[in-house]
Amino acid sequence: MYKLLLILSFFVTGSLMNAQFFSDQTLQQSVLQLNNAKTENDYDTLFSKFSEAKTSEKWQANYYAAAALYLKTNFLLKNSPNSPLGESNETARKLAMQALASEKNNGEVNILLGLIHFQKIRIKTAADPQKELKTATSFMTKAETTVKNNPRLSFLKAEMAEKQGNKTEAIKFYQKAVK
Repeated sequence: MYKLLLILSFFVTGSLMNAQFFSDQTLQQSVLQLNNAKTENDYDTLFSKFSEAKTSEKWQANYYAAAALYLKTNFLLKNSPNSPLGESNETARKLAMQALASEKNNGEVNILLGLIHFQKIRIKTAADPQKELKTATSFMTKAETTVKNNPRLSFLKAEMAEKQGNKTEAIKFYQKAVK
């Protein structure tokens, strides 16, 4: 009887570990799909995959769910500027903050939060744009201490330089981001 229970517990443990591995693998495959998303539906599908992922690295699932919403909002800003964008931006911010709570001083998460706060200014949902700009700058500064030569950081710097009217510096940072 004990032998049967022991064998059964090994099967249950093994299947749970296999399910966890499968989810981590699925998460990584979805990350690769994020670069190829071209429609609002693509971003929604990826957001669902990330937000529902049962993974050992929940902060990564939150980070990529936030990134999918950030990218979706950018897509809609370019292609459907009259659609409501505030809700997806706010949800992205909340998910990124959850990721940051798990991964303190993570440069990538700080960059994403800087981009999200700057996006809030661009979509005109910021009650106080100067406060959002300071918050974005704060996350950018934190990211600079841990991440060097990051294209997303260069892109954030370019966006901020452009917003402040410094087109020469913005072009420099955009070119650095492309490299």
